[in-house]
Amino acid sequence: MKNASQRTTNGRLAELAVADFVVARGFAILHRNLRLGPLELDLVCREGPVVAIVEVRTRGPRSFARALDSVTPAKQARLRRASTQLWERIKNDESIERIRFDVASVSFTSDGSTHVEYVQAAF
Repeated sequence: MKNASQRTTNGRLAELAVADFVVARGFAILHRNLRLGPLELDLVCREGPVVAIVEVRTRGPRSFARALDSVTPAKQARLRRASTQLWERIKNDESIERIRFDVASVSFTSDGSTHVEYVQAAF
């Protein structure tokens, strides 16, 4: 089992990998680790008129569950609450049409590289 420090490091590396992934696909990153009261959004990106809230997940190689499956209904509800607060900040920007929820799963290979699995409009 990994300690908290290792999980934090892996989480940061995963967020960097996903940031690189979305930028390579034409997204603009608006915020990283955006705090909205007690809630936090990993990445807030812009793809044309859409703001994408990107939840970044990782799992170890011995995990029984896939990282994408770890976005539970409770986690989805927290993300929706945070998105409501975000919408209040950006709703007057007429160039924004809507908010979408994406989920990215990052796995680390034994050679140190990363693999990103990305699901657009995940929920």
